[in-house]
Amino acid sequence: MTKRTRYFMFGSVTVLLVGLCTGLVAFYTGMPMGAFGQTGGPSELQYVPADAVLVAYANVTDVMKSDLRKKLHSTMVRKHEDKGQEEFEAATGIDIEHDIDHVVAFLEPNPTEQYTGMVLATGRFDAARLEALARQHGGQVEDYKGKRLLTKQGEDSGSRSQHSFTVAFINPGLVGVGETSVIKHALDRQGGQSVLANREMMNLVNDMNDGNAWAVGRFDALISQAKLPEGVVSKIPAVRWFAANGHINGGVRGNIRAEARDEQAGQNLRDVVQGFLALAKLQAGQKPELQAVLDSLQLAGTGKTVSLSFEVPPQIIDLIGEAGGHQADDE
Repeated sequence: MTKRTRYFMFGSVTVLLVGLCTGLVAFYTGMPMGAFGQTGGPSELQYVPADAVLVAYANVTDVMKSDLRKKLHSTMVRKHEDKGQEEFEAATGIDIEHDIDHVVAFLEPNPTEQYTGMVLATGRFDAARLEALARQHGGQVEDYKGKRLLTKQGEDSGSRSQHSFTVAFINPGLVGVGETSVIKHALDRQGGQSVLANREMMNLVNDMNDGNAWAVGRFDALISQAKLPEGVVSKIPAVRWFAANGHINGGVRGNIRAEARDEQAGQNLRDVVQGFLALAKLQAGQKPELQAVLDSLQLAGTGKTVSLSFEVPPQIIDLIGEAGGHQADDE
């Protein structure tokens, strides 16, 4: 994956992590229904391949305007500014915080690399300015099936094939950002070729789409490419699917769900999570911010399914922010 491709992935993941990981959990209630073209998820899913191993959504407007984000930005981020947004804007000309309303991102298998991906962003985009920026940096402008593409060749050399990075104006108010081949394949995609035809993934999307950030993915496919030590991999329960959603405002509440290979694997996973929660509560000690978060965790599920819900109220966020601020001041 090229440096410029990493820019868009890092920038999009930054948005998703703000929405999903800030409070406690990760992976991308009250999602505005205007973001959806149908009950089964955002309309951008028509561009996502049926074999995607990860699909994530974040309502950027909600997340960026949330009290939680404001608190974290004014405390924990004071001395460690995240450069993801700046790098994304430098590479694309798109200001994540002000130009984008919501994003859909996905990863798909790639024959030569682990995975490739794409970000679909809905918002307000100055096509003329973005085209001028592309030309300024040596980019090329082309039309592909009636869509305007701004493409910059990658910087890889040697034995690796050269990649290219593209911003595509798909529809008014919708751009796609990613490697050129992924963009073009997305524009070629129709009907049964999209994730809308993947019943297992769409069932999870339907269950998760009540959050302003969610993600659904193939855990087994992702973990197989994680290059973890064999001893670690062998101890991970056989999980096929995972899904998570979150509602971010003053605090965070959400749910993490995993679907194991079979009922025995599901029971094993519940036992592992239960043991982890018990150990964490013992070690929380006199830290009220940690104890309150752990007390909010509720483990549930039957058969192959394991579910973990949580809620981090605003007052706990304040305590975590104060602790992070004190730590930053001491460094």
